[in-house]
Amino acid sequence: MVDPIPFSALETPVPLVDLDRLAANLDRAADYARLHGLSLRPHVKTHKAPCVATEQIQRGAVGLTCATPFEAEVMAAVSGDLLVAYPPVGAPRARRLAALPGHVSLTVALDSARAIDDLHAAARAAGRSVGVLVELDLGMHRVGAQTADDAVALARAVIARPPLAWRGIAFYPGHIRENISSQDAAIAALGAALGSALDAFRRAGLDPDVVSGGSTPTLWRTHEIRGVTEFRPGTYVYNDWTTVNVGACAWTDCALTVLATVVSTAVPGQAVIDAGSKALGREPLRGADGRGFGALLEHPEVAVASMSEEHGILDLSRSSWRPEVGDLVRVVPNHACIVTHLHDLVYGVRDYNVETSWPVVARGRGQQALV
Repeated sequence: MVDPIPFSALETPVPLVDLDRLAANLDRAADYARLHGLSLRPHVKTHKAPCVATEQIQRGAVGLTCATPFEAEVMAAVSGDLLVAYPPVGAPRARRLAALPGHVSLTVALDSARAIDDLHAAARAAGRSVGVLVELDLGMHRVGAQTADDAVALARAVIARPPLAWRGIAFYPGHIRENISSQDAAIAALGAALGSALDAFRRAGLDPDVVSGGSTPTLWRTHEIRGVTEFRPGTYVYNDWTTVNVGACAWTDCALTVLATVVSTAVPGQAVIDAGSKALGREPLRGADGRGFGALLEHPEVAVASMSEEHGILDLSRSSWRPEVGDLVRVVPNHACIVTHLHDLVYGVRDYNVETSWPVVARGRGQQALV
C-alpha cells in the first residue's frame, strides 16, 4: 500500500483496476456459486496475479484454473488445487507440470491418447499422482473428444495408467456468444449434449466426480446446465467491453481500464492517444456493438476506431466532448485478458487516485534459455 497519488503522476499507457469494482465482481460470482451449490474455480488468465487469486480463494473458490505451466507454477504459491485446462502435449510441458510442488493437487484436461502418454510418463518419472479431466467438445469446436464413446475410451485409458487418476470431464462453452437474454436455445442445447454424454459415462460404469465447465458469457446461467459441478470464468474479475455487449455485466462493472494521454488533436474529428495495439491488443469486439478496439470509460460513445502500435485514434463523431492535448482518458478494452498479458504492472485505484500496485507475475511463459 502506498499513499494515494493522482493519475497525473503515472506515465501512460498503463492499466488501472478500480478496487471497488474488482471487489464487487469477486463478491458477485462467489455469492452466485454459493447460492447454486457450484464450485467456483476461476481462470487466472485474466489477471495473472497471485494477489487477485488470493482474493478469489478467500471468497470461497475451491481452486484455480490455469492455461500455461508458468501460470500453474506461479499460482502454486497461493493455491494447493490447480486445474490446467490445456492439453499437456509434449514431454517438456508435461514434465514441467509434473514438477509442480508436491503440496499441489494437480488436474489436467486433455482429449488425446498422446496427451495421456506424455502426462503418464512425466507423472511416473516425478512419482506423483495427476488428476485428469477428459475434455468434450460440446459446441466450441476447438478441442475436446468428438463423441461420448471417444471420451469414455480416453477415461478408461487414464484409469489404466496410474499414477494418473481420472476425475471427470470438462468442457468450454465458448461458442455461446449471444446476449445473455438470448441464450435460451444455446443453453438448452448445451445441457442436452452434456446430459447425453453423462448418460454414456454412467452406462459405461463411470460416474464422473467432477463436471467442469463455464465461461464469463454464460456465468450467470451455469446453474441451468444440469450436471455441472464447477465453473471456470475468467474475465468476470475485471470485465471488458465484450462482456458488456453480451449482457454479462454492466458498464459500471468494468474494473480494468487503460489510462492513456491525448497526444494530438491536429486532425479534425479525432484525437490520438498513446495507447495503440501494444497497450490494448487488436481483438475485434464481439457482440451487438462491433465498433472499435475499446471505448472511453467516461465517454462510452467515443471508441478507439483504429490503431497502430503506439497510437490509438479516438472517433469523436458521436460525441460533443472535445479533448485537449494532455488530457487523461481511461479506455475500457475489448478483451481484458489481452491487456493484462501486454503489461508488467497494474495499478489499483479508487476515484482518481492510485492506492496500490501489483506485478503481473504470471505474464509470459517463464521459460529458461537452453543455451
